Amino acid sequence: MPFLIQDKSKLHYRVIGHGRRVMLAFHGYGQSSSYYQPMEKALGGDYTIYAFDLFFHGHSNLHKHNMPLTKEFLSDFIERFLEKQGIKEFSLMGFSMGGKFALTLVECMPQSILELFLIAPDGIKTSFWYNIATYPGWLQQLFKRTVLKPEFFFKFLRMLHRYNLVHKSLLRFAHYQMDSTPKRLRVYRSWIGFRDLNFDIRKIVQLLNKYEVPVTMFLGEFDEIISPRRVAVFVDALDNGELVILKAGHSHLLQEVAELLHTMRTTDPD
Repeated sequence: MPFLIQDKSKLHYRVIGHGRRVMLAFHGYGQSSSYYQPMEKALGGDYTIYAFDLFFHGHSNLHKHNMPLTKEFLSDFIERFLEKQGIKEFSLMGFSMGGKFALTLVECMPQSILELFLIAPDGIKTSFWYNIATYPGWLQQLFKRTVLKPEFFFKFLRMLHRYNLVHKSLLRFAHYQMDSTPKRLRVYRSWIGFRDLNFDIRKIVQLLNKYEVPVTMFLGEFDEIISPRRVAVFVDALDNGELVILKAGHSHLLQEVAELLHTMRTTDPD
């Protein structure tokens, strides 16, 4: 799989499809670029998709000297990639935590973006679970200890669930993402590494409207991680925004969107 290296950090990507149009794609937490493989059937005839492994995922690595990841560093990385590939303009897709990477490019190079697809994106409405590392140092240390000794964390989640303070789907998500030491270490590194990827959403909306970028947002009706009521207002503020609600939860939403786009393409080939 091809990759770029910058200042000891490594960014891997895979190429999906063979179309004339270019799309950059960023996956969600706990995934890799392979999760975009279903998009080949849906979009591969029209797009060449460059799907990136997020740092701490797949084969990408963020060197400790570059932590936390800054928007400028990520933008420079992608600009090097675009220059190497001879790409001037591109479409953009981001799922879940990959939404933060997509929004970074909107903020840093809006003039190059032809269209934007957001799938249950993080970064629009601040999420406690994804941004815990921005809280005081003592709380960071608490979660750092959780990497090696997770018993208290899971006991705390069960208590929240018992009193209906956390949805069972969030409980399942937490268990799946933190049921081993390597997974918990990835959670901690991601929290620390991506804590500076925060956005002024009003500025994002202004840029998308200024450069007339069409935006399609896909949300899951049953998604408790990135719920429709938290982010749908973003689409309402856009001059050219479309909201699509699927009867799905969070984990399989990328696959559901790929199937929907494939169906649309086969029923409406134009």
